[in-house]
This record gives sequence, structure tokens and C-alpha cells, in this order.
Amino acid sequence: MKRLFVTSLGIAALVSVQVASPALAQTRYVRSPSNVVLVAPDGAILDYTPDSRDVVISRDNMGRRVYLDHWGNLVATEMRNDTYGGNRYGPSAGGYGRQDPYAPRYNDRYGQSARGGGYQDYRQYRPGEPGEVTGSIPRDASIDRLPLDADGAIMDDGQEDASIEPQRALPQPNIAPSSNKPIIAVTKKPQAEIAALQVFLDRQGISPGVIDGHLGDNVNKAVAAWQEMTGETLDPNNSEDIMQRLTYEGGLPIVDYTITAADAAGPYVASIPDDYAHKAQLPAMSFTSVTEALAERFHMDEEYLKSLNPGVDFSVPGSIIKVINSGQPKTGEVVRVVANKAKKQVFAYGADGRLIAAYPATIGSSDTPSPSGTHTVERIALNPGYTYNPKINFKQGNNDKILQIPPGPNGPVGTVWIALSKPTYGIHGTPEPSKIGKTNSHGCIRLTNWDATELAKMVKQGTVVEFVD
Repeated sequence: MKRLFVTSLGIAALVSVQVASPALAQTRYVRSPSNVVLVAPDGAILDYTPDSRDVVISRDNMGRRVYLDHWGNLVATEMRNDTYGGNRYGPSAGGYGRQDPYAPRYNDRYGQSARGGGYQDYRQYRPGEPGEVTGSIPRDASIDRLPLDADGAIMDDGQEDASIEPQRALPQPNIAPSSNKPIIAVTKKPQAEIAALQVFLDRQGISPGVIDGHLGDNVNKAVAAWQEMTGETLDPNNSEDIMQRLTYEGGLPIVDYTITAADAAGPYVASIPDDYAHKAQLPAMSFTSVTEALAERFHMDEEYLKSLNPGVDFSVPGSIIKVINSGQPKTGEVVRVVANKAKKQVFAYGADGRLIAAYPATIGSSDTPSPSGTHTVERIALNPGYTYNPKINFKQGNNDKILQIPPGPNGPVGTVWIALSKPTYGIHGTPEPSKIGKTNSHGCIRLTNWDATELAKMVKQGTVVEFVD
């Protein structure tokens, strides 16, 4: 690799922001009151009020009225006309997420400015570890209610679809044995250097889980998987080499991002209750804050995001913050998934037997073990609802009745459900990404929401899923 002087490079990174378009028909409406405006997720101001038959009206954690469609997607947020300031933060302002070329730039090679405080230790802010509540889903779960298009793909009302068309007969992959390359242990390093290593692995499709700037098993496992995928030896302690690799593949690990009106609008809920009966009463299992939503978007631990941006009010559009410059989703056709229970890791292989991606995972527990042997993917759902059935699933609290829990990133199975041919078992997301690989599940394979979504778009109905001890 050609040697670069990383500190002399000026890398301008653009952070793309994906926002969902309102899904409701606009044939029935009335004018909004003159003292408020309705702001769509893309920052546009609506000139109508959605019909009450088309929406559910709720409030976010700032007390603002929000309009949700019947799938839990945000349609609009009600804001006072004088505080919103017209289209100040809309597309005419130059596009969301653009970096101000005159804003203060990076003072070190990891993308952290002196005002960012990136080296401070945030572990004192970590919350406790409540009991795990994620579980398996019966065959008649609400995810089956998602409509199918003509090609048999499950549609999720505005999001990209995950194809489940029957898989053609493909040659069985010749799974290569684990690489014999020596695994170099990661030594104690500054937080920013560890985060840079995590970003490098994330961009390669070898997930370290949440990016938090701390060492752990998920980082070590990801280094080993990267060596299996590439056949190379990686010295994770050679920070200069890691930074050189990053400059070739996406730029600095930490970049500036401008909080948008859509980010601030949500929708958000005040909190997510533990009791499933209370969860079932919510309009959607939405994020609880701007920081939680942004942390998930950028594959970060929420407390790490806060530590990079001390004193920032994340609810104010236009605020410039530091975020992880994470990788683009891995693509390819996965024909075999191996869930390694001992390693707490999931490996995705292509038809040629080569490793495409790897993810840290929580796989079963001693009380509710995951299945053994070989199974197949049966169906895929993005943004699924969840049916709690105590006669089929685990018993949660005092709940003894069937409950329908609405979809959302904080739902029991997160934003993705990949059902397996083994009844009630699947691969799914989680509302608590920082616990992946560290706590038990109720028999399923649990990944971060972003990892589960990436995998869902590379598998199909009939993809082999093998559990190994």
C-alpha cells in the first residue's frame, strides 16, 4: 500500500441522510391553523392537515403533537410558526447534513476537534443492565400482515424491500476453515484509535457491534473474521496502518454532521415501558430521543455520541456534531449463514464459500437454548410488529394474554425479523445494541438493527442457516 502522510490530507465528507416520505394520500385535508406549521420528515411545510381517519395523533418527548400513519411512520410534526422559522432548515438551505466549509475543522487525524473532547472516558454514564426481554415469535405473528408485491417481496411501506423469492438451486459453499493467521491481541489504546479500528472493521462488513471506542470481545472477534475473509494479517495496534486504510475507504472515522429539523422532530416517545401490556398501548415503538436515533444511524453507542459532543443540545436543528463515519451496507448474495454459539458470532458466506460478512450476536441461553442443526430462511420482514403469546413464547411479567406490540426500532425484535423454518425462531434486531454478544436471548439470533437489516437484504427464502456449537 502506498504510504500516505495522513495528517496532511484534507478530507471533505458528506453525510447522507435518508428520510421517509409521508405515505398517506392527500385527497382529504383541511388547512392548518395559522399559528402552527406541520413539518414533514424531510423538513417541508405541509399546507394541509391529514385527515383523522388516516393518522394517529400522539405527542413526542418534547410535548409536540405528531401525526403518525397506521404503520407508525412519521407524517408530520406540529411546530409553532414563529419558532420553526419557515423553511429555514429545509432543502433550500442547501441540503441537510452538508458540512459547512467554513466550520472548524479537525485538529487530529481521527477527525476529532479539540472542542469535541473525544478522548474523555464516558463509562461512568453507562446505565445498568436490566433483564433481557427479547424472544422468539410464533408463526402467526403480526409480521405476516405485511403486504406482498407481485414478485413476492415483503413491502414495508416506504422502506426498501427484502426479497424472499424462492432461491434457485445453488452449489453448496465450500466453507473454508478459520484462517491460520495469528490473531494479534489489541492493546490498551486511546479511545479515538480504538474507534478508528472499529470503523475500519465496520466498513469492511465485519461488524464490531456498536462503535464505542472501547476494547472487548466483539472487536477481537471482528479482527479474526477480517483475517479469515481476506487471508491477510491485521495488526490492530498499528494505528498508522489503520488510518491509511481508512483514507482509501471512506475517509476519516469521525466527521461533522448537522442536525436537521427532521432529526429533531422524531417521532419520539417519552420512554419504552418494560411491561409488554404497556408496550402494546403505544402507537409505535419509536426512539426515545434524538441521541438514540442518531446513535443507531451512525452505528454508535449513545453515550459515546454524547461524550463526543459535550454541551450540545441535540434537539436544536442546525447544531453541528461529531459522528462516526460508518460504512455502507455490505451487498452480495448470501447462500449460507453459520451461527456459531461458542463465538457468539454469525458468519455469512457466498456461493463460492467465501466469507462476505460477520456479525457479533446473542444466540440463545442455557434456559432457552437456540436450535441445533441446519434450517432455512422462510420469510423476511422489515419493521415488523410483534405478537406476544405466553403459550408459545416465554412468560413476560404477569402477562397471560396475547398482545400485539406495534413496530419500531425499540420493539422486542427491533427493525428486522428473518423467520427460520424452525417454528418460532428467527434472526432479528434489538432495541439494545450495546448488549449484543454480552447477554442472552430467548433462543433466537439477535443482531444490532443495522446488522440485521444488512443481512436481511443479502439472504433469500431458502438460504441455509446452520447452528454450530
